[in-house]
Amino acid sequence: MNPENSTAFGEENAFPPLPLDEWKATKNTLHLYLQIVGKIRLKLFPRQNHWWHVPFYVSPRGLTTRPIPYGFGNFEIEFDFVKHALVISRHDGERKSFAIEDGLTVADFYRQTFESLAALGIETKIWAVPYEAASHTPFAADTENKSYDKEYVERFHRITVSVNNILEEFRGRFTGKSTPVHLFWHSFDLALTRFSGKPAPVKKEAGTVEREAYSHEVISFGFWAGDDNVPAPAFYSYTAPEPEKLTDEKLNPAAAMWNTDKGAMAILMYDDARKADSPRETILDFLESAYQAGAKRAGWDLEQFKVKPLK
Repeated sequence: MNPENSTAFGEENAFPPLPLDEWKATKNTLHLYLQIVGKIRLKLFPRQNHWWHVPFYVSPRGLTTRPIPYGFGNFEIEFDFVKHALVISRHDGERKSFAIEDGLTVADFYRQTFESLAALGIETKIWAVPYEAASHTPFAADTENKSYDKEYVERFHRITVSVNNILEEFRGRFTGKSTPVHLFWHSFDLALTRFSGKPAPVKKEAGTVEREAYSHEVISFGFWAGDDNVPAPAFYSYTAPEPEKLTDEKLNPAAAMWNTDKGAMAILMYDDARKADSPRETILDFLESAYQAGAKRAGWDLEQFKVKPLK
C-alpha cells in the first residue's frame, strides 16, 4: 500500500479547518487539563536544559508525557484523543484511566487525575494554579471551564500529527543542537528550536523561565492554535536575541509576513498553508525562509549547520 493513497495517511485529511472561535472554550479547558498533567511531569522528571523536561510529545493517539521516572520504575500519562480519555500507565502494566467529555470541569479533572495516581502508588504535589492561561482560578476550584468538543479535539490532534511530522523533517536538516519536537503546556504551542551554540546576553528583567530558555542564541519555530493576540491558528518563527534589520529579510511563501507587535515574529497563517497545493512544501518553505533570515542576520554559520548528503 502506498501511504499517500491511504485515507488515514493522505495529505487531503491532514490539515482540517480549525477556526478558533468555534472551539475556543474547548481549547481553554484542554489547555488547563494539559497544565495539570504538565506540572506533574515538571515536578517529577529530572531537570534538563532549556526546560526540555517540561513539554508533551505528539503520539498516535494524542499527547504523552513519555515515561516519567518514579522510584525504580516509571509511568506515563497520555491524553488519548481517539477514545477521549486520560490514561496513566505504570511500568508493570497497571493502569488507570477516566473519560474526558463535555461537562468535565477542571476541578473534576484535577481530582480524578490525582486519585488515579494515588491508586497506582504515585504521590506528588504541584503548584495547582494556571500559568499564563486564560483562567487564574486554582484547578481544584475551577468549575467554570468544562467545554470539550470531541470533533475539534480530534481535528487538533490530526493537525499536530501532521505538523509534528513536518517539524521532524525540518529538524533533520540541521546538524547543530536542537530541541525535540514538543508541545509546551504553558503556551499551548508545538515547537522546535535550533541553537547556534553561542551564549546569549540575558535581559536584566528576565525571570527564571526566560533566563533558562534564552541563555543561548536560538531560532524557534512552531504552530499554535490561536490566542487573543493572533486569533487564528498560525505557524511562527522568531530569533532570540533579535538581530538588527531582521524584518528586511524576505519570507516565503508570499502569504508569510513579519509581525512586529512584540518583537519580530515571522507568521504564516494556518489557513493560507492548508489551502496551498502542497501544505507540507509550503510549511517547509516558510520554516526554511525564517531560518535563513534569522541565521543570516544573527551571523550563524549556515554552511556548518547544513546536513550533507550521505556518501
